[in-house]
Amino acid sequence: MEAQLKLVLFFLAVNSVLSQQVRLSSESEWSALLDLRSSLGIRAKDWPKKSDPCSNWTGIECRNGRVIGMNLSGLRRTRLGRLNPQFSVDSLANLTLLASFNSSGFLLPGSIPNWFGQSLMALQVLDLRSCSIVGPIPSSFGTMGRLNSLYLSNNSLTGTIPSTLGNFSSVAVVDLSQNLLTGSIPNTFSDLNNLTTLDLSSNFLSGPIPSGFGSLRSLQFLNLYNNSLDASIPVQLGNLSQLIELNLGSNSLSGSLPGNLGGMRSLQKLLIGNNDLEGPLPEALWKMQQLRFLDVSDNNFTGVFRNLTAAFNASGEVFNFSNNQFYGSLVSVVGKFGSIYLSGNYFQGVAPNDIGINITVAINCFQSVPNQRSFEECRRFYADRGLSFRDESAPDAMQPPLPEPSKSKKRLTYVLVGIFGGLGFIVILVLVLALLLKTCQNRNANQRGSANLGPVPQGVSTTPPKDSISLSGLGESFTFIQMLAATDEFSDTNLIKHGHSGDLFRGTLEGGLPVVIKKVDLRSFRKESYILELDVFSKATHTRLVPLLGHCLEQEDEKLLVYKYMPNGDLSSSLYRFTNLEDDSPHSLDWITRLKIAIGAAEGLCYLHHDCNPPLVHRDIQASSILLDDKYEVRLGSLSEIRAHGVDNHQNVVSGLLRRLQTTKQGWSGSGKCNSLLYVVYSCKFVIG
Repeated sequence: MEAQLKLVLFFLAVNSVLSQQVRLSSESEWSALLDLRSSLGIRAKDWPKKSDPCSNWTGIECRNGRVIGMNLSGLRRTRLGRLNPQFSVDSLANLTLLASFNSSGFLLPGSIPNWFGQSLMALQVLDLRSCSIVGPIPSSFGTMGRLNSLYLSNNSLTGTIPSTLGNFSSVAVVDLSQNLLTGSIPNTFSDLNNLTTLDLSSNFLSGPIPSGFGSLRSLQFLNLYNNSLDASIPVQLGNLSQLIELNLGSNSLSGSLPGNLGGMRSLQKLLIGNNDLEGPLPEALWKMQQLRFLDVSDNNFTGVFRNLTAAFNASGEVFNFSNNQFYGSLVSVVGKFGSIYLSGNYFQGVAPNDIGINITVAINCFQSVPNQRSFEECRRFYADRGLSFRDESAPDAMQPPLPEPSKSKKRLTYVLVGIFGGLGFIVILVLVLALLLKTCQNRNANQRGSANLGPVPQGVSTTPPKDSISLSGLGESFTFIQMLAATDEFSDTNLIKHGHSGDLFRGTLEGGLPVVIKKVDLRSFRKESYILELDVFSKATHTRLVPLLGHCLEQEDEKLLVYKYMPNGDLSSSLYRFTNLEDDSPHSLDWITRLKIAIGAAEGLCYLHHDCNPPLVHRDIQASSILLDDKYEVRLGSLSEIRAHGVDNHQNVVSGLLRRLQTTKQGWSGSGKCNSLLYVVYSCKFVIG
């Protein structure tokens, strides 16, 4: 009995020791955690006040009684915390051994304090993705010598990238994508010898790509997509033998593609589409046997195409060569490829039709294939290169070019073709829409019992939301002084136009970021106009809506909304432009760009009508409402007239018309959601010009 009692006492002692090891041992850290619990508004269910944080608090990790990790991602706030979320983490400075801090998706509106990098010296992982953070990146981040991973993507960070970030001696991952960063990429990034992933995509960065990137021999993923980077692609990038994915698409890069790409022996994805690159594709590109995804579309590449079958050993992949100036006959492509995009070039002869492979060949010079370029356009292209164009054969380099007609005859021909083609399309479209609109009105009259109900569709709410709309997630809150400085005190030189819901001004924020500022004078415009617009952005998020960067609501009679600047203005001002000082005739947008704009507008309308709950009706779609960024991507504006629409009620006239088109016996079949092609047809009327 005595032996058994001793054994029980022994196990009790061991259990006591073990329990002491997992309990928080630092009073200062206990106080810091309680402060964070209060300032962040963490629910008692996740962080119970009377329990030990190391063993019972969700997301807290301890070692030897000290906090080494904190994960706020997925935690829910109290009601008070949800109403007033802030970047209130000052007490983190007392967690001196904190190695990991993750608040991905946990809203922390506000700017990152400068002490963040000075106090958290033990930090190895910092994850602040999608936290609604604004303001600049503190230069003090460069003092976190142990940092291994830095994630700051999908926020509203502004200003330039601090050069001190190049001081990270052991960092492997830097993700600053989807922010509002400006300026150039610091050359100090070339010193990050342990870097494996660098993502700076979807910002407003400019200048060249640092040639020093070629020394980052451990780099595996480099993503600079959707910025304003210019100059040429550095030849030093060919030294990145470990690189797996390189994305330089949607920039302003020029020059030719470096010929030493063969040094990227591990490269599987290369995306350089939507730039101003030119010349032939280098021979080294065809020898990259690991390549799985290639996108060189929307550039000025040219040259005779080579045999793809002999070029790549990859299988089941995507290769996009569309919208360039490739020409010549195309050798048949075998079915080992997944998709080949060849549209928008000048290939001639017989089009490939290999079974088991997805090939697009529209807008070329192929024979006996629909939707191709005109004979004259193809003949002129080949003649400019000293080649002859014949439908039944490849170009003959020995045959001299055919004589061209005079410039006046060519210009007259183009004008007549454009006029009669456009008029014919308009007549057909108007007849179809008029017929269907009449049917729509008759049905509505029968359903409503009256034909004089006015222009507002049934089910559309005209009651504005309350003024006390939550501004959380609606961008940065600017001061009126900042707005005055950005617009030179709203001078007439910065006035873009007088809109129906406010005056639009050009502006430049601190750091050089160009913006458009809508000034809503409540003495002249309806109060609910700006409230409705903020309400739309609080409910709808889509790349086809003009981005709202912030607001200034501190003035009683003047409310200011800050939008991303659209370099190409609106569609009404972009259809025809004067591009040559010596030629006083306007130049119109090419039809490929017009179709791209129509598809973009259709995507925006389809999102509002079908993906929002409740559905939203724009009510002000016209050419001036279709805004265009530097790549002619559509961003819908004029959002102050949007109204919510009941799910079970009829859509507005256009949406209802499109829905009936879809459900007629001769029309499109499918589910209740309108086929996006119908929205493209509707949007085409804006790009005919």
